[in-house]
Amino acid sequence: MTVPDGRSFIEEGSPAHDFFVVTDGRVKLFTLLPDGRRQITGFAEGGDFLGLAASTSYAFGAEALGTAVLCRFPHASMQRLTDRFPNLEHRLRQEASRELSLMQARLTLLGRKTARERLATFLMERIHLLAPPCHANASQVEFDLPMPRTDIADYLGLTIETVSRVLSAFKREGLINIRGITHITIMQPERISAIAEGLE
Repeated sequence: MTVPDGRSFIEEGSPAHDFFVVTDGRVKLFTLLPDGRRQITGFAEGGDFLGLAASTSYAFGAEALGTAVLCRFPHASMQRLTDRFPNLEHRLRQEASRELSLMQARLTLLGRKTARERLATFLMERIHLLAPPCHANASQVEFDLPMPRTDIADYLGLTIETVSRVLSAFKREGLINIRGITHITIMQPERISAIAEGLE
């Protein structure tokens, strides 16, 4: 299935009949707060599974970030799929473990890190999504941010003003360079990593 930019394909609280695999593009995941605001809980890329852990209903909503292409699999056919593709069961277990690790890292991100550390962590997450060896021992790393700064702010539990202020501070310190709104060059990956880990 092809989902156009901004279109939701998982509604939080709706019956969880299917799980999805992102095959192309990007997706943002979110939950709705009681006052109607959205908290972005993650970004899914090509190869990511969505909705695996859902039992009866989805605990999050999902929306295409740009055009996204997905494969949809009914939960009811899971056994038939794993029988037909034995390696799939191992892959699903790996994905479940990855989801748990990401959730634990996110709790640390929101609960313990400063705004500076949160943004550095976000930039390191984007670096690690690049295909190796793009970021391995690189002195500089370039990439485009696929999401607007409002989404980054929602994901990090910050205001857009704070995100802009920290990005400007990183730029003044020579840690990053920003071209346009979305193109980022990490000038000092080692220092960004150290900030993300609370070492600086």
